[in-house]
Amino acid sequence: MPHVRRRLAAATAVLAMTATTGAVASPAFADPRETEKSATATGYGGAVSTVDPEASAAAIEVLRKGGNAADAAVAAAATLGVTEPYSAGIGGGGYFVFYDAKTGKVGTIDGRETAPAAMSHDAFINPATGKPYPFTPELVTSGVSVGVPGTPATWERALERWGTLSLGEALKPAIKVANRGFVVDETFRQQTLENKVRFEAFTSTSSLFLPGGDAPAVGSIFQNHDLAETYRTLAKQGTDGFYTGPLAEEIAATVQAPPKSPDTELPVPVGHMTAADLAAYKALDQDPTHVEYRGYDVYGMAPSSSGGTTVGEALNILEPFNLADMPASGALHHYLEASALAFADRAKYVGDPAFVNVPTAALTDPLFGKERACQINPAQAAVPKPVPAGDVTNYDGACPASVAPLADEKDTENISTTNLTVADKWGNVVEYTLTIEQTGGSGIVVPGRGFILNNELTDFSTVYDPADPNRIEPGKRPRSSMSPTIILKEGEPFLALGSPGGSTIITTVLQTILNRVDLGMTISEALAAPRAAQRNTANISAEQEFIDAYASELEPLGHVFTKAGDSFTSLPEIGAATAIEFGPGNRMVAAAEPERRGGGSAMVVTPAP
Repeated sequence: MPHVRRRLAAATAVLAMTATTGAVASPAFADPRETEKSATATGYGGAVSTVDPEASAAAIEVLRKGGNAADAAVAAAATLGVTEPYSAGIGGGGYFVFYDAKTGKVGTIDGRETAPAAMSHDAFINPATGKPYPFTPELVTSGVSVGVPGTPATWERALERWGTLSLGEALKPAIKVANRGFVVDETFRQQTLENKVRFEAFTSTSSLFLPGGDAPAVGSIFQNHDLAETYRTLAKQGTDGFYTGPLAEEIAATVQAPPKSPDTELPVPVGHMTAADLAAYKALDQDPTHVEYRGYDVYGMAPSSSGGTTVGEALNILEPFNLADMPASGALHHYLEASALAFADRAKYVGDPAFVNVPTAALTDPLFGKERACQINPAQAAVPKPVPAGDVTNYDGACPASVAPLADEKDTENISTTNLTVADKWGNVVEYTLTIEQTGGSGIVVPGRGFILNNELTDFSTVYDPADPNRIEPGKRPRSSMSPTIILKEGEPFLALGSPGGSTIITTVLQTILNRVDLGMTISEALAAPRAAQRNTANISAEQEFIDAYASELEPLGHVFTKAGDSFTSLPEIGAATAIEFGPGNRMVAAAEPERRGGGSAMVVTPAP
């Protein structure tokens, strides 16, 4: 695992690199930087959990100055765009879930990227060969994979609906961090080096993230003055400064003609985005998904995300089983089987509801879940997998005699995303997952603007199939697995959580709920526990710790495990969750990963004694 960032001693802060944007020489004592991480923080007055101490500190600063959870979430997200630029930023999109303490209601914003109007059904087919572009690195490192970003519109809409600050005020902490820089840790350097070939393919990217031809050194200070100036544009002009005018023209030009380095061997297929696509973008207000589980009200993100429907359906499938009285291996067997069933239905039914008739009500209906639960054998895993999808047009909660044809899950989502959880002293709660898709997105920095463009359109199915709900369509939002989730108990917040991790986001959130609600773990234990992800595939991706702990009991039931490790980043871990649990007397426990992705950062406004 990468080491946690450590505070640098002022006397030994000697930094080697100099550049206008990038790692620069700067004494660490000139402006104290946030480098220390704590995976759990307990206290009052507000709380935050993110993957990064600078982002968590930005949120806490806003809360201490009287801002609310929406304000603090935007401030943290903007700061993550500086310190975690390979996972998030204004070149991407995401989903924002908000619990309003005044109304007791949960609302959401769909800030997912959209396909350009000129994108064709065969956009991912190489015209020279008639075959799909190889996913890595050709398709992910391209203009054709770039969707119209939704993050700036999400920030502005969240502040309009629920915030107290202007966008400019919420961006101030991020502008400060971008200007004075942050301390490079091993995770940042490692991710840069893993993307070195892709970043070298673009003059704008290599000049920012590979100064002198190498990734910034661990312990150096990385500044991004270009991004600070871009944030200032947004602060002055609002999102009009992003979706219209010179910046919109530059984004479109970058997608249509990526700034390729003369010596790159990557083909870099060009994209179709225009300034008109950017001007037409809208972040969408939507109702959340909702299911009841063990007396809790679980709210999630509706399509275009598949997170709320799939997590919700899996919980409905698990509801009839008394998992708390089972040994851990028995509860995990049911979790894995329920996940496979829910993923089968995800593949068959879920896409952008503007283009596909998504049966959200049926997928989250407890009767449908009860009927799907009939497919779980407590003593045997269903084989072969993938298992069949259920019939959303004909169910009554009784066990059926037959099932529908197989639905083969198509999983092209990558692991790189980030998540944050924020709560304020008034009881408002934010769960926000945002992303640029691949670690390093498309690899393309908009020249002179300091941010990477996403490659989110690779979440569409590669080959066009009219029956596939996730087929490519102009103007469509690709199906996502992001699963920001807020859980209420008797109308009051109990738990908020989410995670990065591509399609393993769903399984991470689901398993964490199982750990906390059914297996009785604390929220910190639930996040730290080893994970396995069954996404309706023959083999289950699992962390080594999970295999060591449970494979001997689960393999005799028919489960087949493979060690987690993405082909692009070779990460042996699943997810990197954040959460806040709410207790008596307004007490909050903020929890982050203790080790995954270098560990997360949990903070509270006023620590408990």
